[in-house]
Amino acid sequence: MKDARSDANAGGSALLVEVIRGSIVESLHRGHLSVVNGEGERIAEVGSPKTVTYLRSSGKPFQAIPLVASGAAARFGLTNEEIAIACGSHSGEPLHVATVKSMLEKIGLAPNALKCGRHVPFNIEEARKLARADQEPSVLQNNCSGKHAGMLALALHVGAPTDIYDQLSNAVQQEILQTVSGFSGVPVEQIAIGTDGCGVPVFGLPVRSMALMYARLVAPGSGLAVKMREACKGIVTAMIDYPEMVGGTKDRLDTELIKIGKGQLISKIGAEGVYTVGVLPCEQWPKGLGLALKIEDGDDRRARPPAVIEALRQLNVLNDQALAELAPYASPSITNHRGDKVGQVRTAFTLELR
Repeated sequence: MKDARSDANAGGSALLVEVIRGSIVESLHRGHLSVVNGEGERIAEVGSPKTVTYLRSSGKPFQAIPLVASGAAARFGLTNEEIAIACGSHSGEPLHVATVKSMLEKIGLAPNALKCGRHVPFNIEEARKLARADQEPSVLQNNCSGKHAGMLALALHVGAPTDIYDQLSNAVQQEILQTVSGFSGVPVEQIAIGTDGCGVPVFGLPVRSMALMYARLVAPGSGLAVKMREACKGIVTAMIDYPEMVGGTKDRLDTELIKIGKGQLISKIGAEGVYTVGVLPCEQWPKGLGLALKIEDGDDRRARPPAVIEALRQLNVLNDQALAELAPYASPSITNHRGDKVGQVRTAFTLELR
């Protein structure tokens, strides 16, 4: 059987986003995009969706599925708010810190059990507070702390060592690997394994397989075990009900998209230009949709939001009101140091729907 990793450089990328300054195109962002439905049928593709890249934080909902499916979440009384933060890349705001702290208290562990490391909070105000106070960030402010708290809960539930819950050999990571394989359709032995920014295993998959994962998450088929279908429903419900736990209260596209979707979609960023969306079954897309995007140069800020929003627009997932609310993300202006508008970021692709 062909190893998925051999397709890492398969085909060429496509132009997705242009950066205009004055009368010329100053910069280009290329990449790959795939849209499939819950049965794996290809709806639209741009670039080479066979390209293998790391799932990064777009994998968090699937890293949380064993937490729910195993019964660990129920055993420890985790709320939907806490399940949502286990799926999120949070901004390190007080509500996030309190939620992760609550999870740890429920499982009887202290913050020093978390092995995700520390970084400056994504939230600008919280980062400035730390700088003014000359304080180091807390491990609870790490955007992955909710995910790690969930992994610790799963370790305790299955009797796995909590001091090495981050290692691939641990039962926690093996459960997650099997989950990623099951949803993506990529055999375990063909999944490329790396180490994520928070220290746990990260999974290399074709972009198309990432799209399939999200389509199956929002529209799990009858072939999936009942407990897994229920876990999918629980994960999706938690993300929709608590979008601020997936991202933050301000300037987070994940949160804004989920809110604007009004129960129609979930979305999740991944580092290095990865983005994923799941569109729940609806009249236009009765089998649901999974969308996966990879910006080739790894841009997370300038190219990724416009490309995602434009793809959803072309798929008729976002209406005019939603597009108006997302305008600051969809076509951001290029400004100089005086604040003058001197250019624009714009998309440069058309989806050919199948």
